[in-house]
Amino acid sequence: MTLGGDGRGSRTLDQIAVGSSWSAVVIRNLTRGQIVQYAGASGDFNPLHTDEPYATQVAGYPSVFAHGMLTMALTGTAITDLFGAGSMTRFGGRFRAQVWPDDTLTVDVRVVDLEPGDALASLEVTTTNQNQIVVFQGTATVTIGAPNKV
Repeated sequence: MTLGGDGRGSRTLDQIAVGSSWSAVVIRNLTRGQIVQYAGASGDFNPLHTDEPYATQVAGYPSVFAHGMLTMALTGTAITDLFGAGSMTRFGGRFRAQVWPDDTLTVDVRVVDLEPGDALASLEVTTTNQNQIVVFQGTATVTIGAPNKV
């Protein structure tokens, strides 16, 4: 993932402005194995995500598909890579399309507002797949110069 800077949340108020933007590929060719690993980590073993015959033959989908929260987690990783693991104070959005095995996801982050007195930046985030289909769209607020800790 290339975001500019050192990727450890080193941005300061003098390095960003309203309109600043970054883009990063957060996953290339998502595998079924990665989807199942996320199922294990989250405890969500819904067969739509883990059982190909169920997803295709019973539910009528072309394949299993990723959990929405996996998409959101990958999107959040781009934000914390930019501003630091301890920087995010708010994050939300909408799932716009399913994420399928073999998808490559790119996150675009744009600063839409700055509150220099509070060292806060408001962000718009959009995650797209390799076909430029928006799969997640949301907003986040980050503290600029926050310590890089979890």
